[in-house]
Amino acid sequence: MSKKKWISIAAIYSIIYTVTTLLNSILYLGNGIYEDPSGNWHELDRAMILLIGVVVFKLCTDLPVKPLIFRYMIAYVPSQLLAFLYVWLSGLREELAKTAYRDIWINFTSLFIILCIVNTIISIWKEKRKKAFKES
Repeated sequence: MSKKKWISIAAIYSIIYTVTTLLNSILYLGNGIYEDPSGNWHELDRAMILLIGVVVFKLCTDLPVKPLIFRYMIAYVPSQLLAFLYVWLSGLREELAKTAYRDIWINFTSLFIILCIVNTIISIWKEKRKKAFKES
């Protein structure tokens, strides 16, 4: 795998982690909670789940599989299963919330869908740009 691809994965990961962490903090502060009740483990868990999703997404969406929706499914299923495994393993460290699996499914799937939409838009834009370049 090329250095450029790893830099791309690191950049996407960093941006999404920063945005989700800031959003989480803003929501807590807006609700009058001045410290994360889950503490540092929550931050590390978010980092690991996001790492799973971004790396698998980026690796699988470059597979030579047509149509694009199949590539997304190839990326989604194993990454969601890895996220569930991570949640289960974190349950060995501390008691999970009753809604832990539902929460991870909702959050992971939502972010995955956003990544799919952005990736599709970029793919379409690159194709149009490539086509326009060939015509000129």
